[in-house]
Amino acid sequence: MRELVRTNDPVLVSAIEALLDAAEIPHLVLDQNMSVLEGSLGILPRRILVDDEHQVDARRLLADAGLGHELRPESRAATAELTDDAVLGGRLRLRQPSAGHRVGHDAILLAAATGARGGDRAVDLGAGVGAAGLALAQRVNDLTVTLVEIDPALAGIAADNARRNGLDARVRAVALDVTAPADAFAAAGLGPGASDHVLMNPPFNDPARQNVSADRDRSAAHAAPASALARWAAAASWLLHSAGTLTMIWRADGLGRVLAALEPHFGGIAILPVYGRAGAPAIRVLVRGTKGSQAPLALLPGLDLNDRAGRPTAEAEAVLRGGAVLPLAQA
Repeated sequence: MRELVRTNDPVLVSAIEALLDAAEIPHLVLDQNMSVLEGSLGILPRRILVDDEHQVDARRLLADAGLGHELRPESRAATAELTDDAVLGGRLRLRQPSAGHRVGHDAILLAAATGARGGDRAVDLGAGVGAAGLALAQRVNDLTVTLVEIDPALAGIAADNARRNGLDARVRAVALDVTAPADAFAAAGLGPGASDHVLMNPPFNDPARQNVSADRDRSAAHAAPASALARWAAAASWLLHSAGTLTMIWRADGLGRVLAALEPHFGGIAILPVYGRAGAPAIRVLVRGTKGSQAPLALLPGLDLNDRAGRPTAEAEAVLRGGAVLPLAQA
């Protein structure tokens, strides 16, 4: 889906919805359940999105109605061709842009490493098209998940992915910067200490130290200044209650930075290395921390994605295709 209009004016939202309904153009309004807060805060705009196939007609309709000035400029994610892909052995179908950052193993590993139970509340920071949060919701019945994504177009795709997988009753998407102030989080219905779990896959390349992709969308997903990780960890801590857990995935060679960022907020750190090939150095680390815990650090046995011959291991296939959980989710 693509973002058509973003506004704080509920009258305008109603007028546009009436136009779209009259033209029989399907649409989705993000954050429409936040009206309780809008009267006093007015921070969180509503976003009206339409399917790709209706984008041209919808834009023309609003322009003809004299509302062309309200139309959002089309971002690269919004104008990109979308593919329809199956993950988790077909248990989950995801629409995503054909170019730029694409869903890979990291999101599925992150979901498999996150421990949660029915009735819990989870927040997926930097959710993209929603892969990790949706995979977790698909596994854990009655879990509620909020997908937080800075790009409104990707947030719209994530909301659509929740709907297409029958998870929209428990999963919602909001367009929000992870480093936004507390009142913006509150306006999005995310209060301090209200979450049981946070999962996140922050951008892990430092533009000052690593080469980053020339592709703007891919670079935004993978690269951020060194200071960004500490801000993401602080946001996760703010969202979690006193014994809530953070689960994240990061470059294995950046583990020292992860531990330094988590240290002010989290204890009971558990680390699960991920190896691209058996016998080779780790390429990723999955890390779980508990807010306020004083428990010692634990290093768990690692996961080999491929054996020494380059063939996928049975353990990796069980997680990536079969939906199995990793020991980190049970530790």
